[in-house]
Parts: sequence; C-alpha cells; structure tokens
Amino acid sequence: METFLENKLYSDVEGTCSGAHGYIIAVVKIIDHGAGMVLSGTGQAEFITRYSAIVFKPFKGEVVDGIVGEVNKMGFFAEVGPLTVFVSNHLIDPEMKFDPNSNPPSYASQDQIIERDTHVRLKIVGTRVDATEIFAIGTIKEDHLGVVE
Repeated sequence: METFLENKLYSDVEGTCSGAHGYIIAVVKIIDHGAGMVLSGTGQAEFITRYSAIVFKPFKGEVVDGIVGEVNKMGFFAEVGPLTVFVSNHLIDPEMKFDPNSNPPSYASQDQIIERDTHVRLKIVGTRVDATEIFAIGTIKEDHLGVVE
C-alpha cells in the first residue's frame, strides 16, 4: 500500500505547477501518509500526505540562465527549466538589432549574437502566477547579462 501511495504521489505531483508553491521539480521525502478516509459512495480512499520537494518559484529581480527557444521582431523566448521567459525588444540592449534576413532569425551586435539555442543570462523583471502556470518577463539590458559563453 505504501509503495502504491508513493508512486501515485510521484506521478501526480512531480512536473506540475502550483501557483502558491511554483514548479514542483521532484519529491525528496515523504514525511507522513496519514490514516486515510474512505469516500462514501465510491469506495475510493483519500490520504492526506505531507512531503518535502524541490521547487522552482521565480521572483522579480532573480537572475537566471536559460536557452533561447524562439526569436522574432518582438523579442525572444528563453527556456529556464520549466519556465518560459519572454524578453521584449525594449528590454534588449539597443546595440543589438533584429536581423529578419538571417537564418535563423537573430539579434546581433558587434560581439554577441542571440539566436535559437543560445545560452543567455537574464534578469526577471516581472511574473504573473495563475493556478497552474507561471509567466515571466525578463531583461538583458543590464551589466553582466546577455549571451553566456
């Protein structure tokens, strides 16, 4: 029974997003299963389980590393683990210009180029939390941010 409850917890919780706690990356330890209650009419049982987990909840001002997924004239999207961060062209260094004719599309300056699969360091300037998803906006307009070599 304990093995079934542990496997059910792992499959139901890991990889999900809770607005209150952020992305649940992995369950580390199960603290307590509780006694369990049989639900009337269905025959199913409900267990209140306490556990500790590794979570990722981004916050305003946090500096993170990500991988560029999509680049367009409005900016680019970077994948930071399970989180997608949008960096607007207004929050990119003015020296970096969008080149729609390049293949793949990119932002380029004298010494840096941002295109698909480029590693970037960015700062989160805002987040919006829904019940099951987190949205973030980032910038690379400050010192020590941008392409990571």
